[in-house]
Amino acid sequence: MIVNAHREITRLIPEDSFLVEERIKDDFDFPIHFHPEYELNFIYKGKGVKRIIGDHTEVIDDLELVLVGPNIVHGWTLNDCTCKEIYEITIHIHNDLLGDKMLSRRIFKPIKEMFSRSKHGILFSRETTNFIMPRLMVLPRIQGIRYYLEFISILNDLAESKNQTLLSKSSVEKEDFHNSDKIKIVYDYIQQNFSRTITLNEISELVNMSPVSFNRFIKKRTGQTFIHYLNATRISFASRWLLETDLSIGEISFKCGFNNLANFNRLFKKAKHCTPKEFKNEFVGIKRTL
Repeated sequence: MIVNAHREITRLIPEDSFLVEERIKDDFDFPIHFHPEYELNFIYKGKGVKRIIGDHTEVIDDLELVLVGPNIVHGWTLNDCTCKEIYEITIHIHNDLLGDKMLSRRIFKPIKEMFSRSKHGILFSRETTNFIMPRLMVLPRIQGIRYYLEFISILNDLAESKNQTLLSKSSVEKEDFHNSDKIKIVYDYIQQNFSRTITLNEISELVNMSPVSFNRFIKKRTGQTFIHYLNATRISFASRWLLETDLSIGEISFKCGFNNLANFNRLFKKAKHCTPKEFKNEFVGIKRTL
């Protein structure tokens, strides 16, 4: 079991239903990680890439489609892949996208059961992947309500598809980031105020803790100190705005709470292994629901 996994802060914000990212890359440089969102990941031209999900490791073929449940440790590494144009679509899905009440309806039973199985990680068959692939590739370019409806239709077809393979034998999950009242308060506060200076004393007082106790608390829950978690949130929003807006890098830096452009560039490169400009050029497209 992997113990040193990174708790990823995705670019999915509370107002989104799901987020589709499409890009062409020559490496998988993000560390093994987990997050509270579901993740549907499609890879094409990735023969030789190594996939890690929970306690399962496997070298993949030239294409694959996998659904990973909330807080399951997962990641992909380049391994023996020599392709310089690996095509990837990653979809992050809020774990309450449909809600318990909707999922309790008979029509959504297949999706509900698929979400439950995803705690092991689900590899879909090559036949299913080939069938779904054209629809996934078109998804980032659909507008409005059709974007949402088509995605739900894709989920339903995946749920009803045959020859699904459960990958991880263990379903032990990382401690849920959101299952504490205090961490929820901290999360919401940072989401609303990351664009300005937030001191350790200020955030500690918010949850009636001393600065030392608070830093120990957030390190245990996120794997990061407060300042690292705050900057990770800022970088997450910055990467979204680099892809979704025409704002300059300097404007985005200031909007995210970085008053020093050089510091922003340094922290961004450390987090993303590329400059903000390189990151912007890496993605083919990005889309989010309204």
